[in-house]
Amino acid sequence: MRCKGLDVILFTVASCTTCIAAITVPTTAPSTASTIDSSQVAVSLEFFAFPGYTELVSTETCLANLQALRGAPVAVRIGGTTQDRATYDPSLATPVGYTVASPTDAPTSLTFGPSFFTLAASDLKGNVTIGLNRQLNNQANTLSAAVQAKNSMPNMYAIELGNEPDLYASTSPIVPSSGWSQTADAASEKSWFTAIAPSVGNIFQAAVYLSWRTTATIPLLGTSVNNVRSVSEHSYPQSACNGATTDLLTLMSHSGIVSYTSGFKADAASAHAAGLRYFLGETNSATCGGGGISPTFGAALWIVDYVLQGALNGIERSYFHQGTIGDCQYCWWGRFTTGAPFYGAYFVSTFLGTDGAKLEMLDNGTGAVASYVIFDSAGAPIRLLVYNSNYYDGTGTRSSTAVSFTGGGIPSSGTATALRLTGPNATSRVDEGGIVTIGGGVTFDGNCNVVGTETRENVVVTGGTLTVSVQASEALIVYL
Repeated sequence: MRCKGLDVILFTVASCTTCIAAITVPTTAPSTASTIDSSQVAVSLEFFAFPGYTELVSTETCLANLQALRGAPVAVRIGGTTQDRATYDPSLATPVGYTVASPTDAPTSLTFGPSFFTLAASDLKGNVTIGLNRQLNNQANTLSAAVQAKNSMPNMYAIELGNEPDLYASTSPIVPSSGWSQTADAASEKSWFTAIAPSVGNIFQAAVYLSWRTTATIPLLGTSVNNVRSVSEHSYPQSACNGATTDLLTLMSHSGIVSYTSGFKADAASAHAAGLRYFLGETNSATCGGGGISPTFGAALWIVDYVLQGALNGIERSYFHQGTIGDCQYCWWGRFTTGAPFYGAYFVSTFLGTDGAKLEMLDNGTGAVASYVIFDSAGAPIRLLVYNSNYYDGTGTRSSTAVSFTGGGIPSSGTATALRLTGPNATSRVDEGGIVTIGGGVTFDGNCNVVGTETRENVVVTGGTLTVSVQASEALIVYL
């Protein structure tokens, strides 16, 4: 049947199958296509946990896997809540120093020394953003740390001063007697940038907000905007704090992801208008380390769609946060398991590839099935991606959707190949025995090593039309 208001034709061909027909792939990248960064999928490491991550084999392996897919090292941000609890100690022999009651606790205060920065220089191959303390209002200490970082790290990209200042308590040392607001924070940032920039350069990452919007802050920075390299906002679509309820169906909904990420478009545009880069400097599925939705296959699928929608809305990098080792539902890797979400990061990086330059969405964003095309630097379409966000929890019959494409890159006849990301259902967890696969056979062991062989499916092209079938809670890449 033809549905009014849609730019595709929907018709039912079987009780459990829906078909989406006549999606036309552009023959060349349109002017509306979005530019893809070489580190569109980036990683954020919690400040106090960073040295511990360097001791995990899986950290190096996972980052190397993503680097191989994109042809460039993964950008990393080191920061988070504990950066605003940290004091620099130039005489400290270890990277960090703190005491906790349990290994899974985050410290309420900590120190860090010069080897923190040499570790970041030696163990991280991509450019690195370092988050330093502003909340404690010890500018001299932060300046000392910033200078040490600058002198130790040839791979340093930017310095953050403070983490999520929109959440600072009224009792925080940085908060003046007149109170705290976005205007007060902007004045504080401006003052600190102006004071520290002469010693380290114009390399600051501004804002670093969770709830305030950066559009209002940029003009408040005045001439100190010249000290800024990038603007950061933090993004968690759902909350797992204080027993809050999370919902996987809502998280992985394509139309929901389209709507949510569009909320960042104006902020990205304002940053770009000021000549600044715009990142989600910390993001993941749910706050407070993630909820029950975070280690699932559905969260892996969410990552695929979320990264692509972010790019379409001007987000140049999405830094996925990895928190406390051993107490982190949303973390991609740890001591024993490479979690289901990493499969999503790996799959979307496969789609973007070493040659992906421009991205366009082919559906209208209102349905459950997403379609994308990636173009190379010459503007030629090279791969398609289909994501079926219809929710399948393992009960009843798993529906499927057939999607047809014509146009750019598709021959009149012949065979194309496709790579499938699938799992038993959206709630499947690798750490609980769920088998998530890429290409029918690729999985990852506990150290993030690739296990198995990837197999591409053949897709027959007939009359210039290519049709693929994607099950609910599944994604597919088509190679043109």
